[in-house]
Amino acid sequence: MRSKFAFVISALTLFAAGAASADEITVVSGGGVLQDAHREAFWKPTAAKLGITVNEATSAAGLQDVRVQVQSNAVTWDLIDMGSNECAIAAKEGLLEPLDYSVINTDGIDKAMVDKYWVGIFYFSTIMSWNKETVKGEPKTWADFFDTKNFPGERGIYNYPLGTLEMALLADGVEPSKLYPLDVERAFKKLEQLKPSVSVWWDSGAQSAQLAKDGAVDMLQVWNGRLAGALKDGAKFGYTFNQGILQADCYAIPKGAPHKELAMKALALFVSPEQQANFTKYIPYGPVNSKAFDTGIITPEAAKLINSSPENAKNQIIADSNWWGENGAKVVEMWDNFRQK
Repeated sequence: MRSKFAFVISALTLFAAGAASADEITVVSGGGVLQDAHREAFWKPTAAKLGITVNEATSAAGLQDVRVQVQSNAVTWDLIDMGSNECAIAAKEGLLEPLDYSVINTDGIDKAMVDKYWVGIFYFSTIMSWNKETVKGEPKTWADFFDTKNFPGERGIYNYPLGTLEMALLADGVEPSKLYPLDVERAFKKLEQLKPSVSVWWDSGAQSAQLAKDGAVDMLQVWNGRLAGALKDGAKFGYTFNQGILQADCYAIPKGAPHKELAMKALALFVSPEQQANFTKYIPYGPVNSKAFDTGIITPEAAKLINSSPENAKNQIIADSNWWGENGAKVVEMWDNFRQK
């Protein structure tokens, strides 16, 4: 999951799953527990099913690394996991291969997550949470998050505009169906009202989870997976999926990938209902394929906690990746100016 456009050096590791074969692909993710989940849910089962070798690479830079490989005509990767906003930018810059949807079945995947050059792979949600030991009552909407009279106390907010501008506009009364194109000026105006109550502008998922575990703020804008981890560690926070902002990671094939046909076959398995359902066993993020919930792999009890289950997804808004791909750079500059005031 990447919402920011990180630019750091990538590190390469390799593993072989299944029997050694002349057929191979190189797959890339951002490392850590997320990469572990990709490995167990997608890469190993696909290697075994297709009888291929999967070479694994780690890149925290994502888009920038793809850009360097393509522009230098030295592409060694076949599939990369990036934030969907990064995928939209990469597609706009001509850095990706078109996907073959005669091979990749996208039944069950929201059309917003199916692009000519990329397809969604999992959902995470930006949600509202609150400290149950300090907040009286149960907040229900982002308007409550901004209501410091009825819900006084310190706020923790992600130090980045994606998901945060949507939050502000929903709090200001914008209907979800009319959210895009974002009224950026209105969003910043709304955020200015809350700024005096924001004690922490967090920069990483780990930092947001620590805020919850420490009870360091009264209300917290947070990614659902990070909060789930904090709750397991004893954080005493309530939360709601209502008005959550569903964001996605995607898979794409860099232009000039050495094994693009085989990559298409692998990607078809990644987005299949079975592999999508199994992904939830390894990390608390939701399948992008709604048919995952019909496989019997995800129990009804587990579905209640998954952000993209039908019951939870119906109360959320899918972030417009293409809008962010077109406007993200300009909005980030505006965000930096807003934060420096």
